[in-house]
Amino acid sequence: MGGHAHNSSGLPPFTLTGLPGLEASQHWMILPLGLLYTVSIVGNGLILFIIKEEQSLHQPMYYFLSLLSVNDLGVSFSTLPTVLATFCFHIREISFNSCMAQMFFIHFFSFIESGILLVMSFDRYVAICHPLHYATVLTDARVVQMGMSAIVRSFCMIFPLPFLLLRLPFCKANVLSHAYCLHPDLIRLPCGDVTISNIFGLVIVISTFGLDSALVFLSYVLILRSVLAIASREERLKTLNTCVSHMCAVLIFYVPKVGVSMAARYGKHAPPYVHTLMSLIYLFVPPMLNPVIYSIKTKEIQRRLHKMIFGPKL
Repeated sequence: MGGHAHNSSGLPPFTLTGLPGLEASQHWMILPLGLLYTVSIVGNGLILFIIKEEQSLHQPMYYFLSLLSVNDLGVSFSTLPTVLATFCFHIREISFNSCMAQMFFIHFFSFIESGILLVMSFDRYVAICHPLHYATVLTDARVVQMGMSAIVRSFCMIFPLPFLLLRLPFCKANVLSHAYCLHPDLIRLPCGDVTISNIFGLVIVISTFGLDSALVFLSYVLILRSVLAIASREERLKTLNTCVSHMCAVLIFYVPKVGVSMAARYGKHAPPYVHTLMSLIYLFVPPMLNPVIYSIKTKEIQRRLHKMIFGPKL
């Protein structure tokens, strides 16, 4: 590409990177990545199957869990093609259109996950703070509305991103820092003015991740206040135990997100592979751990898994 500028009509390809600086030894990543994908895809598939088959799980909390599992599968399948191509087959080049599509879907599912965790926190808030109104507040129709709201909001936030990049000229080597396409990575490649793209990216991050995390925190403040008003210590622990799975899901989603943001801002002197590994944790760990956490903490899912593996009791 040299010093020649490419605009959207030229559709310049991009070069993917596995572990920057460790290209010669990155083949060892195939096994852990394969394990992560397998656990994520099989685990979330099992969660969906069990919730569908188990009548006792046909309630709002588990409908939201089903949506979370579908979304986690979306995250996994969004990164799978280029990760396999880069680490297994050493195919590094990706077309402009394919890169834009992958960027859209990765961020689309990531933003949906934030919305799902928010509505799940609302579910826990209503169940604990207003248990008598739970059935009337969280009707099936309202559950569908809340799920659709998270999806539509994510689509509206992410849809402009590829078009903001399409209008910019590209004249650099177009080498990405990861084995997949992310907006923060792509936005540093154009030679034109990226101010609008940068501002828009910052606004949507603050208005989704920032707002959602603040509302999740507020819901747990209200939940904790309600739980502390319960006289029995045993009842307090029993009530809080219903929130453990969701709290873990929130932590494994937002903590790596904050870590990636902090590394990008303050870790400029860290080796490039550190940023790549943190990004891998952010995208790969939540889809893998969510089904594991909910399988461990939900007795109905445990029983169904036990029955599937060992057969029904005689």
